[in-house]
Amino acid sequence: MTESLPVTLAEVERAQEMIQDIVMHTPVEKSRALAKELGRDIKVIGVQAENAAAYPPSLAADVLVPLTKVSTIADGIAVGRPGQVPFSIIRELVDDVVTVSEDALSRALIFLLERAKMVVEPAGAVGVAALMEGVIKPEGTTAVVLSGGNIDPLLMLKVIQRGLFASGRFVTIRIMLDDRPGSLKSISRIIADNDANVTRVDHTRIGGSIAMGRVAITIDLETKGHEHAEVVFDALRAEGFEPIVQPG
Repeated sequence: MTESLPVTLAEVERAQEMIQDIVMHTPVEKSRALAKELGRDIKVIGVQAENAAAYPPSLAADVLVPLTKVSTIADGIAVGRPGQVPFSIIRELVDDVVTVSEDALSRALIFLLERAKMVVEPAGAVGVAALMEGVIKPEGTTAVVLSGGNIDPLLMLKVIQRGLFASGRFVTIRIMLDDRPGSLKSISRIIADNDANVTRVDHTRIGGSIAMGRVAITIDLETKGHEHAEVVFDALRAEGFEPIVQPG
């Protein structure tokens, strides 16, 4: 075990002076000063993934509060304990720190890919996620910093799949049916008539929850979003079927 070296009061004071110097010379502080001269006000909002959000409790307690667990697709900001220097800067310059869910992050990445034609890593898309989810209410001109495009292709695939599930554009349903000819054909017709697309079908008679003479049908669907998916579900219910949405 390595012993900690003693720290003198002079060293602590010198470190505090360095932190204050960093704070006063950041681009944020310079921008605020310039804006003030022009009679304008700038608010700075930080955003963290809710499963790796050490700053809200740390700022509330005014001390560094480490997290016991960190789990997020935003690996670039998956930090369980804030550093003293960034904590001091954020405490001085940032007006608020909010959090967003993993589903919100996935939806933001899909939005940026489709609408802005930009590949952004999850950590760089948290600001867009906060705006899309309404966590941040824009007041006047609002700018979001998109930082970083370092994302693994396999992670990108998972994020896209999760984003499609979160936005209701990819849905998995399970329907219990009487085991007789024509039932699956009727379901396929209803789905097609309501402009949805079937990408996978699983048909099974085996399982503890499946009664004799019954079958379980699991269907993967492509839809246009939550509202369109509900239209499809309502159409199925209108003809006697009971779709149960499966978790993504």
